[in-house]
Amino acid sequence: MSETLKAMVLAAGNPILLESVGDRSVVQCVVENAREIVPPEDIWVVIGNHGDRVRAQLGDGCHFVVQEQPLGICDAVRRAAAALGGFGGDLLVLYGDKPMFRNTSLRGLLNRHALRKADATLLAVKGGAPDVNLGAYVVRAGAVEGLLNQAALQVESYRIYDPDEVHGINDAGDLAQAGIILRKRLYRPHREEQQNLIHFGTGGWRAVIGEGFTMHNVRRLCQALANEITRRGEESHGVVVGYDRRFLSRQAGEAAAEVFAGNNIATVLLPEPAPTPLVTYATARRGSAYGLAFTASHNPPEWNGLKVFRGDGSLLLDHETRQIEAETNALPPERVIRLDLDLALAARVVEQHDFTNEYVDAVEALIDLEAIRNAGLKLIVDPMYGVGQLTLGTVLTEARCRVTFIHERHNPLFGGRSPAPDAEALRLLSSTMRDDGYDLGLAMDGDADRIAIVDERGEYVSVNDLLLLLYWYLHEVRGDGGGVVRNLATTHLLDRLAKRLGEECYEVRVGFKHVVSAMLAHNAVLGGESSGGLTIRGHILGKDGIFACALVVEMMAKTGQRISELLARVYALTGRLYQAEESLPATPEMRIAIPRRLCEAPRERIASYRVLKTSQEDGIKMYLENDNWALLRFSGTEPVLRLAVEADSEQKAGELIAWLRQFVKA
Repeated sequence: MSETLKAMVLAAGNPILLESVGDRSVVQCVVENAREIVPPEDIWVVIGNHGDRVRAQLGDGCHFVVQEQPLGICDAVRRAAAALGGFGGDLLVLYGDKPMFRNTSLRGLLNRHALRKADATLLAVKGGAPDVNLGAYVVRAGAVEGLLNQAALQVESYRIYDPDEVHGINDAGDLAQAGIILRKRLYRPHREEQQNLIHFGTGGWRAVIGEGFTMHNVRRLCQALANEITRRGEESHGVVVGYDRRFLSRQAGEAAAEVFAGNNIATVLLPEPAPTPLVTYATARRGSAYGLAFTASHNPPEWNGLKVFRGDGSLLLDHETRQIEAETNALPPERVIRLDLDLALAARVVEQHDFTNEYVDAVEALIDLEAIRNAGLKLIVDPMYGVGQLTLGTVLTEARCRVTFIHERHNPLFGGRSPAPDAEALRLLSSTMRDDGYDLGLAMDGDADRIAIVDERGEYVSVNDLLLLLYWYLHEVRGDGGGVVRNLATTHLLDRLAKRLGEECYEVRVGFKHVVSAMLAHNAVLGGESSGGLTIRGHILGKDGIFACALVVEMMAKTGQRISELLARVYALTGRLYQAEESLPATPEMRIAIPRRLCEAPRERIASYRVLKTSQEDGIKMYLENDNWALLRFSGTEPVLRLAVEADSEQKAGELIAWLRQFVKA
């Protein structure tokens, strides 16, 4: 027990303290705040008429002081102080109806109190009087009576700046507002990093370098993965560890290898930066317990992260990432076990192996190289300073293509922008296409699991259209029967084409793990996302921009047609739909307010168009007639709000996106 600091929670008042805010009651939130400062045995809780219910909610560990009559705060403090006996340290006093204080604010209060050697220090809010009692203060135990009687004491204040922190709970309306505040905090940028938490999104764990992406967190996360491998008895299956060209990726890969080695888990560490699809392939080929690729994919250069694959090469499922998150975030540094890399290499518990040739062979086995050789195509490729050049370059060179690369050198700043292959980022690729007469332009993102293309005219071809072309090609030219899987943000022209071909199109949530799961369930021939990821039946269970590029080249070679000609051919089967998209920076307030506004608005019509149904499975998607739709969804990998629509005409698409935009600006 601490002899310098104890905490006191005043919970003898309003029974609303027993009601839920988020996943805990109000009083549980307050006691949890105290537990982040002192251990449970140093917490005294003052209870009253509803004391039995408070005890039941808080469980064992805390001390309880009973206030038989509701005689106010001063009486409650005196009773708790008396229960402490001869304690001469400091008391942190928290009101049971004020659950919104941040841990950093309470620590700031205690720090100022100690440094100023005050008798008492009160929380103050910006713009308020410094001696106003906001529901939290720290007082020297011997000065409690003097403070309550307003004696001449040295009283200091610590100012806080977020008015949400002083929100009190007195009625149902206050409870509802507290829930909004909590959800808003959950979405605040870098919240996980500030609290040293790891959180997986739809594409793995990503964080800002030096904030959340640190070697400390890398080691903790790998220890949690190692623990799971050990529980399953799969140490001999080992892990594959790869990394891309980002800052700290190689160092993170080496740190991961040290942790797995320290846990007696056989580890294959790739000797150089490699594409994520290669790591996926190697993981499945070896039947490893896990595969790890240190990358932040298409995020800006100040980010890094980790993608974790299961033994079959697919991404971890949601319930698996939640378990790994929880174990990682509970791990203290001293629980991490590691073996220095030089010792691990000497003991051969860590080995280095280059899978480039094996992966290239696997891609080439699925591609008609002879058809490409006979086509004599002239190509230009933009790997966006990423890791795709070696593998794709090898495939295309062996297919006798004339290939020019741009942005191929190692640049961890990615030219000062995100390595995301969108139309704006590929302007040089497009202009070079037009100037030098190439047949096709190809691009991949930073870790080479996404694709983008530019046609012979130098015009950017949307991934929606590319997926449409490839599904038609696989089904009609290659003769690979089967359905197609898309996520809910991807074109419904795939639905039209599947129907025309006598097949099914399956819609899933955003996240390639959902695409792969549906492909396996329905034996689909193609699965893809409008963001650029795709794979086919018989290949790896993950996105592969390198294979996708080779498949597009094969499609041109075997059909003898240019991309624009092929699109016209497929549009003749499906008709046209027009997409419009916007990506907006998302604040925590937006994540709460916008869905609420949209849910409260009448949704029988969007503008003048009838809504057939609405889904809130992943964002809010409204389905209209004739395969038209509108989607509002917050990204799972970035602090971004995405608006996406598809309509019969560009004008209608503009109307739908404007309708969605009104909820952002409201």
